[in-house]
Amino acid sequence: MLSFSTFLQLLKESFRDLLPIILVIMFFQLAIIQSVPENWLSTAIGLAIVGVGLAVFLLGLEVGIFPVGEGLASDFARKGSTFWIILFAFMIGFGTTIAEPALVVIADKAAAISSGRIDANVLRGVVAFSVGFAIVLGVWRIIKGHPIHYYIISGYILVVAATAFAPKEIVGLAYDLGGVTTSTVTVPLVAALGIGLASTIKGRDPVLDGFGLIAFASLTPMIFVQFYGMFVYTFVDPSSVIVPLSEPEAEAVLNMDVTGILLSLVNVVKDVVPILGVILFFQYVVLKKPIENLKNVIIGFGLVIIGLDAFIVGLEMGLFSVGETMAYELTEFDSHIIIYTFGFLIGFSTTMAEPSLTAIAKKAKEISDGKINDFILRLFVALGVAIGIALGSYRIVSGGEIVYYIMAGYLFVIVLTFIAPKYIIPIAYDSGGVTTSTVTVPLVAALGLGLATNIEGRDPLIDGFGLIAFASLFPMLTVMLYGVITEKMGLKGELEKEQIHMNELRHALEDAHNMGLSTINIEGTDKRHSYNMPFSAVHVIVPKEKEEQALLAARNVGARGVTIMPAHGMGLTKMDNFYNRLHEGTTDSNLMFITQTKNVEAIIKAIITELDITGEGAGIAYSYPITNLKGLTLKLDDL
Repeated sequence: MLSFSTFLQLLKESFRDLLPIILVIMFFQLAIIQSVPENWLSTAIGLAIVGVGLAVFLLGLEVGIFPVGEGLASDFARKGSTFWIILFAFMIGFGTTIAEPALVVIADKAAAISSGRIDANVLRGVVAFSVGFAIVLGVWRIIKGHPIHYYIISGYILVVAATAFAPKEIVGLAYDLGGVTTSTVTVPLVAALGIGLASTIKGRDPVLDGFGLIAFASLTPMIFVQFYGMFVYTFVDPSSVIVPLSEPEAEAVLNMDVTGILLSLVNVVKDVVPILGVILFFQYVVLKKPIENLKNVIIGFGLVIIGLDAFIVGLEMGLFSVGETMAYELTEFDSHIIIYTFGFLIGFSTTMAEPSLTAIAKKAKEISDGKINDFILRLFVALGVAIGIALGSYRIVSGGEIVYYIMAGYLFVIVLTFIAPKYIIPIAYDSGGVTTSTVTVPLVAALGLGLATNIEGRDPLIDGFGLIAFASLFPMLTVMLYGVITEKMGLKGELEKEQIHMNELRHALEDAHNMGLSTINIEGTDKRHSYNMPFSAVHVIVPKEKEEQALLAARNVGARGVTIMPAHGMGLTKMDNFYNRLHEGTTDSNLMFITQTKNVEAIIKAIITELDITGEGAGIAYSYPITNLKGLTLKLDDL
């Protein structure tokens, strides 16, 4: 909803999420590197612009992209044309990925350090095609209602199989490209497409079936790029020497004149226009239906463009220059712990500020009826990214093979897939794709390449890539653990809580209405039933040392519960002088069995026979009928 109060709330949340990044940068800059950046003022202004831009961007998503995406998916589902749905899915995947800024950066880096074997444009084409294919596959899964883990596990097996044959120079790059394909604008639209389809198709669940498209878009590029690498490293000769990575400049202040601002805005518009073009084509040409609330949709897309542009401008001013310089300077420290700590903290803080993750988390909370807490979900995702980047940094420093780490991670993902609750699995898979986007990729890529360039014996192409893959893998693990924890805690959604409350109210009304009946709870269920069935209370008063003997006798003939009360009795001979016996300790037990009247005779007979109450044994047994019985729990077999 477009309102100033909504914007203020989003603005508050944006600056709350940026605070960890600011604290991490300040701590390492002042306490570890012990220097004040020369461009600290532009850094502060840039971070303020990031906060405002993020709030505007999220407001635009809620007003424009989410409604139109879910509306398109709903219309396609009602139209019943699988062909047009699949074509739309492919065009959204391909068109938005080919212009993804993070993909352009990584492709250019790969071309520069691969001796000319890798062509940046061809690589981008391969990745974009793989994402289009992935969205088609994901949409097909939703239409058919197949469980997502069958597809994902099969995909992991293909990734590992391709890794066995791919040249080692391409493996880290392929894994990284699986994490950079889902852009800040693509993620919300793709999520809206999946949720819209799952909400419209009969028999589909928005939580179980709606999520997962982003996971497909993160998985298939790993496979396609490895096959591309097999081709180029077999048939393409190097055309140039490796271009050495240069030391990052101390300052990289964005040109803030009118030309620079307009150029930045044009670049953002270029990223959004393909998405808008695909939507307009399918809305007006294929569906032949006008967009509902067109004014709000136009405003929403405008806010997305303005917010994303401000976000990127702020990052360039306030984060990228400082982050790249710090990544370079930290590699010169002797202590590797500092590098791992920086990787952990920067991974956590940048993920918390990731706009794609914020959008997906809000949508997850909405369609899970509040069972998933959006802020806690983001915390678990950020923790996964932090662990992944720290472990990935350790791999570069120690010189380990990336494939062993990734294979072990996939193994844990597969195991948790069969343990975690079903509703969290698609969200966990998607979390790996939304964590590496506008904020995270440049800093993580700079850290990885900086480590591989400055540590002796490391190759930038083989060792420098891979951190993004770690940042995509570990959130799957932490989010599934989050699902396991919430399941163990028994957390309920708002609808579930309301249903439980309504059941309790209904039961209370039934009890009040059926006061003349016996109302029995059924063991192991939340059900209760009212019967016109006679019940009686059986009291057995026996010496305390005979208590266990009496209980066993009663249980063997059908007694299902007992209330044990301490008793202090006096016989005929003691009543003549009871004043001296009033304060004696408890010597007897009063056992009260509430049972169906038909069981009374058997219980009393068993006890008096076992304890010889009518002969030499001490004790007394009696029964009486009871009415208005409420709260007794019995097994279904007893009824």
